Amino acid sequence: MKVAPVYKEFKKHPEKIDVRLCHTGQHYDVKMSDVFFRQLGIPEPDYYLGVGSASHAIQTANIMIGFEKVCLEMEPDVVLVAGDVNSTIACGLVAVKLGIKLGHIEAGLRSYDRTMPEEINRLLTDAISDYLFVTEKVDSKALKRGVPDEKVIFTGNCMIDTLASLLPTFPLHL
Repeated sequence: MKVAPVYKEFKKHPEKIDVRLCHTGQHYDVKMSDVFFRQLGIPEPDYYLGVGSASHAIQTANIMIGFEKVCLEMEPDVVLVAGDVNSTIACGLVAVKLGIKLGHIEAGLRSYDRTMPEEINRLLTDAISDYLFVTEKVDSKALKRGVPDEKVIFTGNCMIDTLASLLPTFPLHL
């Protein structure tokens, strides 16, 4: 859901951006994956890693192994990751260790609850990212410690963009 508006915007500029989509397969159930691709008009991914379900460590490791192969083949200039799932930190680590610039969509969001795996993923991904795309101006406060202003970019909320694009397809009953 977060990738759809970004992907669509990139596709409007093929002369500037050669965008490729990698689906790790962390979310593989039809209701957590296929339905979003169909309903949001996202094309089949260029790469599908098919990692499936496992413990955090195994899933993250499998994503890293698969995504490293993708990066070595593609040689991207920038890798964009979204949110706070295992795929986010796994792909981020691979990119940074290969010397590829990393952008984090939805950077700066915090629950301040380190018992949540997602919070750990958020903190670590923000720490290693070159570009921190924040959803709200208030979010950037979580990033200010030691983070140069030029790394924090207010872009708005991709989830709201997705909602706005879908609203015309749903009749409103007031």
